[in-house]
Order: sequence, then structure tokens, then C-alpha cells
Amino acid sequence: MEQKHKILVVDDEQDLLEILKFNLETEGYEVATATSAEEALHLNLGDFNLLLLDVMMGGMSGFAMARKLKDNPSTAAIPIIFLTARDTENDTLTGFSLGADDYISKPFSIREVLVRVRAVLRRTADPSTQQSNTLRYQGIEMNLDKKTVSIEGEDIPFTKTEFELLHLLLDERGRVFSRQELIDRVWPKDVLVLDRTVDVNITRLRKKIGPYAKCIVTRLGFGYYFDA
Repeated sequence: MEQKHKILVVDDEQDLLEILKFNLETEGYEVATATSAEEALHLNLGDFNLLLLDVMMGGMSGFAMARKLKDNPSTAAIPIIFLTARDTENDTLTGFSLGADDYISKPFSIREVLVRVRAVLRRTADPSTQQSNTLRYQGIEMNLDKKTVSIEGEDIPFTKTEFELLHLLLDERGRVFSRQELIDRVWPKDVLVLDRTVDVNITRLRKKIGPYAKCIVTRLGFGYYFDA
């Protein structure tokens, strides 16, 4: 069984902590929270795969906490994404000079956070534990190197178009794609594709992912999205 990534969210806004915790756990991560840098430093930080760290907090700032972590060999390699309401060049440069892996300005969308978290975790994964470049959602597993898909452990044959459709919807789950966007992102530019062709391929895709067919939702008048 795949081990869950553990994420620590440090922010002095309790409402924001709860929102981030809920959405990250929905994505399958194990999440802990702290309302201050001082509280976070009392945790066993070496257990975490990623920190989401607010910059401006009462007491110790996120930058000061990051410096302490980077100065300690046991925590220096933990990836950090800074969260901040201050969107200035100096702050951004300070964050990256401290070894930040990403920097997200408030207010942000939850989808943006989830996409960036996935990207940082992929980028910083230990090669010895990463068997292949994979994209997963519950019992769906896509091997992006071998271009294969398994559903609940069973390999299912996919055409190139079906694979690219599932990859796009799954990688940006929650986002509604119009039929024209799907045509532009999936089909070759020199091929004439009708809206009906998209609908047919979505129908085939739903059949192939079986118990997860209901996750591909039709938003009437807009298009399709993967509801996770």
C-alpha cells in the first residue's frame, strides 16, 4: 500500500488552516496544522514531506522558521512552500534565497495550492522510492512514462486520445474544460474535431474507468471536469 505524503500547514489564520487541511486530506494527504512557528518547531518536523508556511505571523515569522530548518541538517531537505499576503519582489527573493520550493500569494484558490503541492512533491520525491512517474486518484493509477492505466490494480487498454483526456482531467481535477479546450489540449492541431467527437470519447473513457465513471461530470453549457 502506498504511503501517504505528510504535510504540515503553519498559519495563524485558523479558518484558513481548516480549509487547507480539509482539501489536502480530500486529495489523500496526511495533514497536521500549527498556528505559529513556535508551535510547529515542537513537532517532529523530520516526519513531514512538505511544509506550507505562512510568512507573516505573530511571533516568529515564516522566514525565521525556515532559516532554523535550513540550518539544521535533519530538517534542511524538507520542501517548503511559502504562503503570504505580501506579493513583493523582495519577499519573493528572500523566500527563494532561504531555499523555498515555491511561493504562493494570498488570496489564492485552493486548486492553485493543490496543483503546486503536487508539483513540488513530484519534483522533490526521493528517486529511490519513486518507481515511476505516476498520477493517482484512489484506485486509478496512470503510469505517465509507460502510458498505461490500471483501475483497482487491473491494467486497462487505453487509446492515445483516451489516455491524454484522462491525464488532463485527472491532473487538473476540479477544473471545468470546455469541449474546445479539450480539443485544443488533446487532439493534433491539424485534425478537424467536432464537439460530438469529444462527447463520444468521454463516454468511452467513463466506461473504461468503471467505478469512477461518475467522477467525470458534465457541466451543462460549459463542458467536463473530474470531480474528486
